Amino acid sequence: MELGIGMFGDLAVDQNTGKYKDAGVKIREILGQVKLMDEVGIDVFAMGEHHRQDYAVSSPEMVLAGAASITKNIKLASGVTVLSSSEPVKVYEDFATLDLISDGRAEIFVGRGSFTESFPLYGYSLNDYEQLFDEKLDLLLKINSEENVSWTGKLRAPMKNQTVYPRAKNDGKLPIWRAVGGTPQSVLSAAKLGMPLIVAIIGGMPVQFKSLVDFYKQEYLAAGHAESDMQIAIHSHTFVSEDQKVIDGYFENYKSQMDRIGATRGWAPYTRMQYDGGRSKEGALFIGNTNEVADKIQQVKEIFGLTRFIGHMDVGAPENDVMMKSIELFGEKIAPLVR
Repeated sequence: MELGIGMFGDLAVDQNTGKYKDAGVKIREILGQVKLMDEVGIDVFAMGEHHRQDYAVSSPEMVLAGAASITKNIKLASGVTVLSSSEPVKVYEDFATLDLISDGRAEIFVGRGSFTESFPLYGYSLNDYEQLFDEKLDLLLKINSEENVSWTGKLRAPMKNQTVYPRAKNDGKLPIWRAVGGTPQSVLSAAKLGMPLIVAIIGGMPVQFKSLVDFYKQEYLAAGHAESDMQIAIHSHTFVSEDQKVIDGYFENYKSQMDRIGATRGWAPYTRMQYDGGRSKEGALFIGNTNEVADKIQQVKEIFGLTRFIGHMDVGAPENDVMMKSIELFGEKIAPLVR
């Protein structure tokens, strides 16, 4: 099983000024963190896309390209590319270029995204939310498999025997994963298309998602895809420290981000009981010491038959030194235990 780390580039609020901290500093810290991931043997890094004041990264491709130049082995993925509000030709071109820079290490996680700011920003209507994604995924997959593309949709101009360059290293093909939040229709679509599946599990209990993953497996095989090609991942909030005071203190970081998002979604304030419940053996938070986190990863590996686990590690913008230690423990302690 591959082990990865994901980030959104959360920005903390400066308590002295009341403003969000500098995005440039944050991005440079992320690059240093990815370099460390590569050094300690992490398999995958996934960079999210957001178009908000409280996140530093709106263009994962740019950050990943920066990371490609200072790493050697780690796979570099978007986590996720909000495909509904992106141009599939440009998505392919950007990631094919990243693939060439990194010598074949680029991947794309495509999804609808849990935020909608990019739709009005790029001139799209939320009324077309579902159709935009379905059409653009169809086009992206076609570009990924064919050098000369002819395609017709309803919401984008058609392509008529047009070429898309440069081509990715592996005969022009990039690994494209379908990222889902738990919608059966999305899982069914991924299964029928034979796409690798990554499920975001950030609340409740992971075992509650077992029927969804079993549904994917059933429909994947029913569609005629080879079981040996099946890839399944989960993406969950993760943080590691051997210091219990750090784990207890991380509640404040976590709560600040949950409450910031929750204020726009009608959520009640995040509580210590939720945090402790999520950290329990059955909960969805992979937050604790190395043995606790390794045991939980092993548990979900067995529940789902995972081929990959992505630990989302920067929720609430922990300080850089604390993040670096968490990454080090994940690579040097947890990975060997799980493997």
